[in-house]
Amino acid sequence: MSKSSFRAAKTKPPTPCKRDRKLNRIILPVVLLLLSYSFWRSPDFKEIAAGVAIFLFGMLSLEEGFKAFTGGLLEKLLHKTTDKRWKSVSFGVISTTIMQSSSLVSVITISFLSAGLITLASGIGIIFGANLGTTTGAWLVAAFGMKVKISAYAMPMIVFGVIFIFQSSRQLKGIGYVLTGLGFLFLGIHYMKEGFEAFKDSIDLTAYAIDGYKGLLVFTLIGMAATVVMQSSHATLVLIITALAAQQISYENALALAIGANLGTTVTAIIGALGANVDGRRLAAAHLIFNLVTAAITIAFLFQLTELVDTVCGFVGIALDNYTLKLAVFHSIFNTIGIVVMLPFVNQLVRLLQRLLKAKNRSQSQPLYLHESTIELVDTAIAAVQQELIHLYDNAREVLAGTLRLSVQEIISDAPLAPLINSAHTRRSIDIDEAYNTNIKGLHGEIIEYISRIRPSQNQDINAELFALRGAGRDIVEAIKSTKHLQKNLNINISSANVVLRKEYNELRLDLANLIRELELVRIQPEDESHILALDNLRLEMKERDNHLNERIDLLIREKQINSHQATSLMNDSHYAFSITEKLVDMASILFTKGAISYRVTQRELALDSIELAVLNSETAAKTTE
Repeated sequence: MSKSSFRAAKTKPPTPCKRDRKLNRIILPVVLLLLSYSFWRSPDFKEIAAGVAIFLFGMLSLEEGFKAFTGGLLEKLLHKTTDKRWKSVSFGVISTTIMQSSSLVSVITISFLSAGLITLASGIGIIFGANLGTTTGAWLVAAFGMKVKISAYAMPMIVFGVIFIFQSSRQLKGIGYVLTGLGFLFLGIHYMKEGFEAFKDSIDLTAYAIDGYKGLLVFTLIGMAATVVMQSSHATLVLIITALAAQQISYENALALAIGANLGTTVTAIIGALGANVDGRRLAAAHLIFNLVTAAITIAFLFQLTELVDTVCGFVGIALDNYTLKLAVFHSIFNTIGIVVMLPFVNQLVRLLQRLLKAKNRSQSQPLYLHESTIELVDTAIAAVQQELIHLYDNAREVLAGTLRLSVQEIISDAPLAPLINSAHTRRSIDIDEAYNTNIKGLHGEIIEYISRIRPSQNQDINAELFALRGAGRDIVEAIKSTKHLQKNLNINISSANVVLRKEYNELRLDLANLIRELELVRIQPEDESHILALDNLRLEMKERDNHLNERIDLLIREKQINSHQATSLMNDSHYAFSITEKLVDMASILFTKGAISYRVTQRELALDSIELAVLNSETAAKTTE
């Protein structure tokens, strides 16, 4: 290793995984020591801690269950519900209400943003909505969890859930994890409630209550710290509500803890963004800014807000001494105020974040969409791979256009291609070996490595999709390898003194330029069923041209317009051109068309059958003519 590379290795910044491990080495021992000391000092505290642990385990099970249903349906919903700001916010509210985890919604949003499936502004709208959606958990616990013995429902849910988890179906497993998660959530709430009831007989925590703004700030920090440790604002809120129901904390201190829980939940989004791209980090920063602004407004106008809570409670019939429900009302009101204040400034917030968090200049060889944040959700990972393969195709298109001595912009423009082909033969040709090694080979390797890390699925459609995407990447690479073979003779013969030979090679260049243009049209046009057939018509046209050229070569040799060596080169290069067309059309039928992979494969097979029949008919007609 050279000195410079050694210095670079020493100064290389730590990866997100290494940073997480260093953080855990500090936090984990501290948490374990504090818990051990608490268990020793107060046996009743064990029941509260067990309740929190069971609740958090339920949250993990619930998140695992909902991941089974975050496939194509969620992707379609995101596309349909993020085109307008109010739709993005509504999606955040509804999805968080259903999943009961703003953290999961935040991580999913960061994943989709990193995969290029939604815009930053839409992602911010979802995060705003998720903050409001998480308040429904406080309502459910305050309204039912403290009055109904929900532990009676926990055991059957856990039993049925475990049975479903052992089934082979992905959907049944998902239902099993959801039921098990809900069961453990209910069980955790029960143990927390019972723990605080027993705890107050030995220690009265209200003795540690602090009044005024001092208490507000202290308990806000405590709520924030508790959420950072538990990685769940939902768990913190349940803990606050159960403690409030047991009269172990004052109402004012509970409000401050709720504000702190809102601030602490941003840490989960920040950790989730460590493995994301720059837009993922911007989204985490937007989440932090939103919660800081909301907390600042709430703290500044806390006494006015408590009066507003009393007014709302009186209007809807909530008793003024029902502090658990009043806490839920307060939680909803201050998150709604945050959305009302921040939503008109989303565009300005986007511009600020883009200015503060600048994207690194990435070379063409570096992945744009393959991030740690996208790999956990299989369907999001597949979308990221598809986006990255399109990036690989863009690199390959540059190489192919350079081999034709044209620019991509010239080819995809509306300008007639024939004059461009004829006038561009004097341009310098691309160094295809360098371009392949720099922009194709390494990126393709990164994509293959990423695909290999995606968790295997029992869903055959998902496995078929991954297999097809791997094949699309191979098609792109093989098309460039055929281009490398084509370039050698192309560079010699487009400037040949032999007019006939030069014309034939210019025809090859024209056909390949037309291929790039047609592929671009398929890529940008709205999706319809004719796409796959249109792609395979390109293959048919090139195959027919290859057949006609073979017929014409005999005539050219007989008329001594080309020699046998030139004829052999021309036949080989025509085959390479057809191979390029075939591979890129196969690639486009996977990357540029939508719908289930089985439908796309079936359509392509039908199209191939029609092409084979058309080629056979043309060959038969040619023999009949002879």
